[in-house]
Amino acid sequence: VTPKHKRYRVYIGRFFELKKGLHSVFNGLREATDKDYLELMINSGGGLVNEGQQFYNLMEAKFYKRTISYLDNKGYSMGALLFCMAEKRIIYPYSDLMFHTYSHGSHGKGGEVKTQVDHTAKKLERFFYDLIVKKGFLSDKEFQKMLIGQDYWMDAKELCKRGIATHVIAEGREFTAKEYLKKIKKQKKPKKVKEPIESEEKK
Repeated sequence: VTPKHKRYRVYIGRFFELKKGLHSVFNGLREATDKDYLELMINSGGGLVNEGQQFYNLMEAKFYKRTISYLDNKGYSMGALLFCMAEKRIIYPYSDLMFHTYSHGSHGKGGEVKTQVDHTAKKLERFFYDLIVKKGFLSDKEFQKMLIGQDYWMDAKELCKRGIATHVIAEGREFTAKEYLKKIKKQKKPKKVKEPIESEEKK
């Protein structure tokens, strides 16, 4: 039996265009049909926002509501945003994620630099807002703090509580985020080992 759809899988580390790099990946994914699926395996410390937006455009055009992202094992900066783009977002017990604001540089004549910086800030803030705040992953207050330098680090539990992760793979099966939170709540916390007190020897 021939399957009616393909499942494309892309591994994401440091993503930026190199020779025979992301552009060839994008070209290949553009061949997808409206029944195909995209899987993103993310273990990324970040990358260029421009390439991240290209992934977003591709998902909107070719894989709308048919994208699964795996946080295997970290997603920081643009890697975190890429994870959030997917419809289904799967983590592991020791996955972690970090949101922070973008980095940007510009050069040219004074007026041109200011115009470009203002334009870029407006565009990127709206892009970040739509991916993070509209989905309820950060509050408006947290988002404003992020824009002025606050980093937000999250472990598996926090990712589930905020709805950033929809599922967790653990112990050979896939749990929903709610199921996983119930599971870890029942688990006993490891007891702190008390160091033995050394008694002074009598002389």
